[in-house]
Amino acid sequence: MEETVTTPGGIVTEEVYSGPVDASRLGMPGEYPFTRGPYPSMYRRRLWTMRQYAGFGTAETSNQRFHALLAAGQTGLSVAFDLPTQMGLDSDHPLARGEVGRVGVAIDTLGDMHRLLGGLPLGEVSTSMTINATAPILLLLYELVAEAQGVRSHQLRGTVQNDILKEYIARGTYIYPPGPSMRLVTDLISYASRHLPLWNPISVSGYHIREAGATAPEELAFTIANGAAYVRAAIRAGLAVDDFAARISFFWNSHSHLFEEAAKFRAARRVWARLMKEVFGARTPASLRMRFHAQTAGSSLTAHQPENNIVRTTVQALAAVLGGTQSLHTNGFDEALSLPTEHSATLALRTQQILAHESGTTDTVDPLAGSYYVEALTDALEEEANRLLEEIEARGGAVQAVEWMQSRIEESAYRTARRIEDGSTTVVGVNRYRDDDSPEPAISRTDPALERSQQERLALHRAERDQTAVDGSLQTLGRTARGEENLMYPMREALAAGATLGEVSGVLREAFGVHRPGS
Repeated sequence: MEETVTTPGGIVTEEVYSGPVDASRLGMPGEYPFTRGPYPSMYRRRLWTMRQYAGFGTAETSNQRFHALLAAGQTGLSVAFDLPTQMGLDSDHPLARGEVGRVGVAIDTLGDMHRLLGGLPLGEVSTSMTINATAPILLLLYELVAEAQGVRSHQLRGTVQNDILKEYIARGTYIYPPGPSMRLVTDLISYASRHLPLWNPISVSGYHIREAGATAPEELAFTIANGAAYVRAAIRAGLAVDDFAARISFFWNSHSHLFEEAAKFRAARRVWARLMKEVFGARTPASLRMRFHAQTAGSSLTAHQPENNIVRTTVQALAAVLGGTQSLHTNGFDEALSLPTEHSATLALRTQQILAHESGTTDTVDPLAGSYYVEALTDALEEEANRLLEEIEARGGAVQAVEWMQSRIEESAYRTARRIEDGSTTVVGVNRYRDDDSPEPAISRTDPALERSQQERLALHRAERDQTAVDGSLQTLGRTARGEENLMYPMREALAAGATLGEVSGVLREAFGVHRPGS
């Protein structure tokens, strides 16, 4: 009896596909339900934004890398922050010890943000910031720096992730309980709709859900369920759906199964468009159109034979392009070992440029459309995602279903690990075709003196600021946090007065408390 073949997401794959394909159901690119792409001409008119993720220790070092990437042809910035910054801790906090600048740039003050963005054309370049619990703080610091450079807020383009639900589900960099955290999300959305009309105030992230072990259908369903929760929260906060929905973006993971991943992106647009139209009553095409950033799969990178990761990343990037991404980050081949070197980051960017200019994938819109296999996968992913979405709704929605989604992801991660261990899933260079004599590449290392210098700079900042103004602004923030008004405005005043990221977060901790898993 022939063995059943499935995709990594569990979709049974036939030996041969022969149709039928309902062309009328597919529609055209740029038309509802956007299966074939959010825009009519896609890459024929404009390539995706090439946005390499970077953040290295100090603001100065990260600024140098940004300038180097822009000079190499990158078309958008993407900022990685260190764990203390993500968790609302200043660099001199005891819990920050050993983590300052390790996995991204340390940002404590407005001065740090000035150094990070120095000389960058903020009125021209689009900037993405992967930040969640402290997203309001980092966005306000960015806006204040832009104003100092003479760039008005309505000119700024970019994205803050601001997706706290997936932190509870999969990643863990949350601070406050879900209720106050959702308030911060909607306050930021409201503020951006008024003051930063070109900014995406939330990027609903499936990336980290997938990195934690979810399958493609689970990534699709859990992410869209979170997106629906944010839409409901914004409507409850008094916003009309068509006033903010067009600025919601998504962030997907692109794994190595070329066809399942491309189909996943096509299905995601279809599921979201129908949800927005049929459930939330959105009317404008922009409100129904899913736009997304994709990143190649960090969890697929191997420390063994790391140069194999160049091939993995190329396949994953191709899947994202064939699936119609608006923005793309390609991982450095050495990221299983360290932060990427400038060499590996440039090579990752060149991968995108070769796909854009040499592969022919941009010559026509949705080149996989009508493929019996791809259309069958797209339908199957949509069907399974809708089944999971119904389960989440039956449990009360994404906020109430957090623990159920966590358990599903853990089960999927365990099954994947077992398949790699027993060899039923091949990972080249790890459980097959292994060569232990392959040389290791040069890796990036963090300067151990970085933490001390960041702390010294922070101490100098505190010594030179107007402490009375800082104290008064933090008191106002605390009062607002205990009320119901939008927190972005007093937060902005505090940061402009010289309050640090940790101090602002500390005031909110006192008002909101902190989240304890299982409590």
